[in-house]
Amino acid sequence: PSLYALTQEGLAAALVELGQPAWRAGQVWRWLYQALVDDVQAMTDLPLELRRQLAQRYRLHRLHVLARTDSGDSPATKLLFGLDDGQAVETVLMHYGDEADDPPEGEGSGAPESGAGERHTVCLSTQAGCAMGCVFCATGQMGLLRDLDAGECVEQVIWCARELARRGKRLSHVVFMGMGEPLANWEATWATVERLTDPSGLALSPRRLTLSTVGIVPGIDRLAAAGRPVRLAVSLHAPDDELRSRLVGINRSYALDAILGACRRYQAAGGRRITFEYVLIAGVNDSIAQAEALARRLRGIRSHVNLIPLNPTADSELQPPTSQTCLAFRETIVTAGLSCTLRLRRGIDIQAGCGQLRMRAEGRLGRTVSVPRGLVTEFSP
Repeated sequence: PSLYALTQEGLAAALVELGQPAWRAGQVWRWLYQALVDDVQAMTDLPLELRRQLAQRYRLHRLHVLARTDSGDSPATKLLFGLDDGQAVETVLMHYGDEADDPPEGEGSGAPESGAGERHTVCLSTQAGCAMGCVFCATGQMGLLRDLDAGECVEQVIWCARELARRGKRLSHVVFMGMGEPLANWEATWATVERLTDPSGLALSPRRLTLSTVGIVPGIDRLAAAGRPVRLAVSLHAPDDELRSRLVGINRSYALDAILGACRRYQAAGGRRITFEYVLIAGVNDSIAQAEALARRLRGIRSHVNLIPLNPTADSELQPPTSQTCLAFRETIVTAGLSCTLRLRRGIDIQAGCGQLRMRAEGRLGRTVSVPRGLVTEFSP
């Protein structure tokens, strides 16, 4: 097993079993999460015999890199990590240089911060595959393969934090926006949040963590009750249930009124402004009428709309709108009085869309992705 699979209490219990005092768990914890060592032998204030025992019983590397791509159109690195059972998950490390190049709402930043300087954001996966059924998402085409445990989630962040440390940089934000639905794997997701915000570990502010959901209502309610100011991003992608049910399969279980009701409860419990993600698909959900309908839906919720032109899978019939259409959609949202950004289409050359690198690695991106019957329709509010 990996040492990163252990909580600090579990680590203390493991050390006691080895005949060591429980307080040594604090030493090991700091080596793992502050010093970011990649070898137990580097824990130099531990007795040599204890290091030998830990090396025999545990490891620090449960993930191994199967593929890595660095983007030419943005400072982003996408990683495909292999897991012990042969599954693979994706992680993205993104860099933003200054306030003019801030990440959009929901991408680990929230509202732009004055003098924020450099930002280094990890986008991690919580599941191998996904059961939510979004038709435009490569991960959604895989189906759910399995949940990740907290150790596998944490290790994605630690790998990237080590990479940054080698460059003299420090991790600043984490977004749960990779493969899978974080709120459908609540126990591992929340254990990861607690690990990342632990003052004796990476010590990230909860405000620098963003959980993204396609609209799991019980999960949003659990987040509201959790009592930590973790940011929430909700993927909508349509302003009405008829279209959203064709785009996002889970909408048949949690419709828009139920999702937005949970969002209002989240804010009533002290939650921060919510980011609503909206992937723009040409001829599907990108009309002015749909922008107006979306704005009406979100009235009364402190929100920010993050528009994302589709990053298409190879040979897909679904394509992004033109720049003019995207800008017109954004202008309609802003005119209605909502905060809105249009995300730059970055990382196209590294298959930055969720699940694309894994599918390419498996040689499956050459097939045609068909559009469900009736998806491309005229919209009337």
